Amino acid sequence: MNTLNYNQQVPIYSLEPDKVMGNKNFRVYHYENTFPNLSDLLIPHRKDHYLFVLIRKAIGRQWIDMTPYNLKENSVYFTGPGPIIVKEELKQLWSTGIAFTSEFLSFQESASLSKLPLILNPHSGYELLLCEADIDFVEDMIKKITVEYHHPGEWQQRMLTAYMTVLLTYLSRLYTEQYNDQELSADKVLMNKFQDRINECFLERHEVADYASMLNISAGYLSEVVKVQSGKPAIKHIHDRLVLEARRLLFHTDNSLKEITFDLGFSDASYFSRFFKRETGVTPADYRSSTRKMYQ
Repeated sequence: MNTLNYNQQVPIYSLEPDKVMGNKNFRVYHYENTFPNLSDLLIPHRKDHYLFVLIRKAIGRQWIDMTPYNLKENSVYFTGPGPIIVKEELKQLWSTGIAFTSEFLSFQESASLSKLPLILNPHSGYELLLCEADIDFVEDMIKKITVEYHHPGEWQQRMLTAYMTVLLTYLSRLYTEQYNDQELSADKVLMNKFQDRINECFLERHEVADYASMLNISAGYLSEVVKVQSGKPAIKHIHDRLVLEARRLLFHTDNSLKEITFDLGFSDASYFSRFFKRETGVTPADYRSSTRKMYQ
C-alpha cells in the first residue's frame, strides 16, 4: 500500500541554482499565473534550505508539518530545514520566493541572521499576515533583492546580505507581534498531540473518540479544545487528513477506487465516494479526471 505516513522517510529537496545565475546558496523565484510542477503536487517532502514566499494571489492549500494552510493573499509563508511540506490543490500562483541555504547564513556578514526569531521559529509558525504598509515595505525590498540577484560581482554577497538583513529583521518583528502572545499552553500541547496521532493512525482510526481514548481524555473535552485552538471541529482534522491522502492516491497512482477505498480504511467504495464528494464537492472519478487534464 502506497500511503503518505508522517513517520515515513520523505525526500529532501535541495536548493537548485537557476541556469543563468548559478548561485548555489541563494535564489529568487517569480511566479505569475503559473501552475506548480506536477512532480511537486501532493508529494510530501522536506527542504534542506530556507524559503520565504510572498503570496500576492493564490488558489490552493499547502500543509506544513501536517497543518493545512489555505493560502491567503498578501501573506508571507516561510519554512526552513525540517518541516514536512505537501502542496495540495495549488493552482494559479502569483508570488515571489526567496530561498537560501544555511551556508548563506554562515557567511561572516550573515552570521547574525541565524539568530533572528523568524529563522529560529520557536513557535513553529509558518504564516505572516501583512497589512498595507507591510506589503509596500516587503515589495520594495524584494525589488532591491531581485535587482542585486541578477547582477553578480564582488559586492553581490554583501548587498544581498544587507537587504536580507533588513527584510528578515522586519519580518522577525512581525513574527514576534503575531506569535509571541501565543504561549505553548496545555491546550496547544494537546492540539499538537492530536495532530500527531492523526498522522500515525488516520488509516485505521476515523472517529474522534478513538483519538480521545489514545490521549486518555473524553471525546467531548478533546472536541472542545480542538475547536478553540483551530477554529474547526476535531472530526474535520481527521477528514482533511483522509482527503489529502485520497487526493494523492487518485492523482499519483492508477489504483482502482476499490483499492483506494480499502487503503484508506473504508469498507465500502460507495460510502467512500459519498464521503469524498461531501468533503471536496466532486466525486473521486471526477477529481482524478479533472486534475490530470489540468496538469497535462
